[in-house]
Amino acid sequence: MAQFKLQASDLPTDIINDLYTLNSSASEMFEEMTQEGAKVVESEVRKNMSTAFKKTDTLGKHLGYTQAYHTPSDDGINTKVGFYGYMVNENGQRVPAPLVALAREYGTSSGERKKPFLRPAFNKKKSEIESAMEKVEGKYFEKLGL
Repeated sequence: MAQFKLQASDLPTDIINDLYTLNSSASEMFEEMTQEGAKVVESEVRKNMSTAFKKTDTLGKHLGYTQAYHTPSDDGINTKVGFYGYMVNENGQRVPAPLVALAREYGTSSGERKKPFLRPAFNKKKSEIESAMEKVEGKYFEKLGL
């Protein structure tokens, strides 16, 4: 039966150093990748808002994305895009911005029909999101000469 043993001394030191550098900067790279993907989604949601709302300036102030964060359950790195805070409606009442966005996205039980503007930003622009993330990945690989 054939056997093969590989020891660290058998690999060229430049490959070992490249792998060590890539491993040590992986978390930073993934955080930056999710941030770039979130920027693409946010800009697309802003464009789509004009089809769902007559005025987008009030709700648009509450659209943003979070900093990249680590999830302990699966050790993933995520960035959320969403609506945050409260806005004042035409009656002078404070209304949660996420509630207004979801009512327009999915409709309401009182008869307002749905006008999706969030889901198309993710579904139709999937390739743009991936390419923005791959550009960041390429930047890190270029540093290593890979």
